[in-house]
Amino acid sequence: MSVESLFPRLEALLPKVQKPIQYVGGELNSTVKDWDEATVRWALMYPDAYEVGLPNQGVQILYEILNELPETMAERTYAVWPDLEALMRSEGVPQFTVDAHRPVRAFDVLGVSFSTELGYTNLLTALDLAGIPLDAVDRTDDDPIVLAGGHAAFNPEPIADFLDAAVLGDGEQIAIAISEVIREWKGEGAPGGRDELLMRLASTGGVYVPKFYDVEYHPDGRIKRVVPNRSGVPSRVFKHTVMDLDEWPYPKKPLVPLAETVHERFSVEIFRGCTRGCRFCQAGMITRPVRERSITTIGDMVEAGLKESGFSEVGLLSLSSADHSEIGEVAKGLADRYEGTQTGLSLPSTRVDAFNIDLANEFSRNGRRSGLTFAPEGGSERMRKVINKMVTEEDLIRTVTTAYSQGWRQVKLYFMCGLPTEEDIDVLGIADLAKKVIKAGREATGSRDVRCTVSIGGFVPKPHTPFQWAAQCDHETVDRRLRELRNALRGDKEYGKAIGYRYHDGKPSIVEGLLSRGDRRVGSVIRAVWEDGGRFDGWSEHFSYERWMTAAERVFSGGAVDVDWYTTREREEHEVLPWDHLDAGLDREWLWQDWQDAVSDVEVEDCRWTPCYDCGVCPTMGTEIQIGPTGKKLLPLTVV
Repeated sequence: MSVESLFPRLEALLPKVQKPIQYVGGELNSTVKDWDEATVRWALMYPDAYEVGLPNQGVQILYEILNELPETMAERTYAVWPDLEALMRSEGVPQFTVDAHRPVRAFDVLGVSFSTELGYTNLLTALDLAGIPLDAVDRTDDDPIVLAGGHAAFNPEPIADFLDAAVLGDGEQIAIAISEVIREWKGEGAPGGRDELLMRLASTGGVYVPKFYDVEYHPDGRIKRVVPNRSGVPSRVFKHTVMDLDEWPYPKKPLVPLAETVHERFSVEIFRGCTRGCRFCQAGMITRPVRERSITTIGDMVEAGLKESGFSEVGLLSLSSADHSEIGEVAKGLADRYEGTQTGLSLPSTRVDAFNIDLANEFSRNGRRSGLTFAPEGGSERMRKVINKMVTEEDLIRTVTTAYSQGWRQVKLYFMCGLPTEEDIDVLGIADLAKKVIKAGREATGSRDVRCTVSIGGFVPKPHTPFQWAAQCDHETVDRRLRELRNALRGDKEYGKAIGYRYHDGKPSIVEGLLSRGDRRVGSVIRAVWEDGGRFDGWSEHFSYERWMTAAERVFSGGAVDVDWYTTREREEHEVLPWDHLDAGLDREWLWQDWQDAVSDVEVEDCRWTPCYDCGVCPTMGTEIQIGPTGKKLLPLTVV
């Protein structure tokens, strides 16, 4: 039975809101399939505004893959801004997809991709607007399965009450597998309702269904154990890892936004995973092992993506793109292909020890010489050993000096504040380092026309990392250190004006810390914040620390836990952590030992180029590192 478009009702509201174009849909390469010809219907959500959500690679890839399947369709939905939310509530317009403006509640699955925990309140807004009960236990067969994915889903416990299911890791293959399970279940007449469907998904071992697991607590608040509450449900749920990325060259037809977005380029993921071993980096830990795309597949994807989209910039993405075994050949081959065109190439932030000037020159050959971004992360040599960021001060000075001497005039350095074992002097070391960068740049160029921007954020311990046991630094200490750093930079008459300073205060980090390492008891805090108007918590103009703390105090009052218990408390080795039953492949004993190595300033090499150090991922997941070089070259696009 067809579902009518909500657009006639929505259209009347659009003149009354800001940026109405973001709700219209119809982007180049978007897809609208016939409702009645599909058996399995997905609504894919990135729980943030259109301008942030549309460029998201994960959603775009799944959108394209699912729409390629017969009998399956996928449409997109994003968080609506408060101005439209108010109008939708007053006029009775439910949460809609931007493709065909169909009501989200009519779909079989609402798949939500969480890159950050600060999108949780936006999920509740979308559910409520859609008419889907917030609590999973209250949903009926008329409601979609609410399924979470993305990096934050590696600990979905804080939103477990609101989720029917969650998947860990790469989504390409599991999305297809879930679609097949739903198709078979519906083909049999949907026996047993949504409970039977969830049981079929959970029994595979690759889909986590929170309601099938009970959490027991010690009197002091710690978790005693997490156990399945019915037979056939596995005690552990494993992440999904796509091997041979060349077989999955998505997106082939990137979406071209109608409204301005945060990234307006065609992005190609040149490899997935990272084994550099930065101890703070959840993304690097949970995406192991490293799997490269070949130089020829990268070239084919760039050619096809530009042809299908018309973008004028190509971003070669990964967690550390300069580490690709053939990055030099990739850069030169693409620069040769597109020399003399309007197509520019870009890399995200680059490791100091992986950067070389030849690579940078290839990426700027078409005349686009923007600033360079490096991420030393720690302000002192000692801190960089603690976090396993093996970059010396000499490495950094040498790299930026070379960049300045070759014509770059702007360098951005990214750091974190509040790292484990950090002291005031470590943060003030950032100022000394920035001054040395400017001094070296002036000497190399013979000019005072060089700049350095210091960007610094608060550290948040994350699940599935060696720092998952660490105490988070309180926001008062973080803010004091940031003020002292600012004064040290601005008070220098010789170098101060050449150094920019951008920072995020410590309060949002505490909320993120509560959500990232929280358990199911935190769900009541999220709901209380949302009921009090919490929306778009990743946006400084909408975030309210006081709202979160008031809600937490009310929810946790009289209990064994509070915000400090979740954030600034160090965990013991054998404490059961909320995510211990969710397996990212990492050996828990290895993570603990790496945490001990961190506090002893012991560094660990990258296993791509050194012997295996037994993190556990490859044997547990049945995977292996896949890197080149292949020895192949990119050929010209046209024969001369």
